[in-house]
Amino acid sequence: MAKASASKPRTRRAKRVATMSKGGLAQIKGKLVTGPVVVTKGRVEAVMRAAAQSGLLSKKGGRIGGRVSPALIRQAKRQTGIETDTDLIEFALATVALEDNFAEAFKESRGKVDPALKLGF
Repeated sequence: MAKASASKPRTRRAKRVATMSKGGLAQIKGKLVTGPVVVTKGRVEAVMRAAAQSGLLSKKGGRIGGRVSPALIRQAKRQTGIETDTDLIEFALATVALEDNFAEAFKESRGKVDPALKLGF
């Protein structure tokens, strides 16, 4: 009796992600199809520009290491359009470092409008 393979069968989605190439293009049945980019190129550039202006990117002597799921890396690259691991890590860290906590500040200000404020209506 033949042994069954221990690996999971690849789904259509897994196959599509596995054939992703530069620029978020996938080959499905010989046709190139663009993949969704959730984080726009403009946003990536804006975050990296803000990080550079804040001095967060001035010296690149630090190293970071860790084990993460290859699926997580593929999906993050696909959603950002970033191609290299280093650029992806740098973008992710810059995004966290530059977080302005707007949502939290917005929630804290709820119901605290100055009663003397003239709204014009």
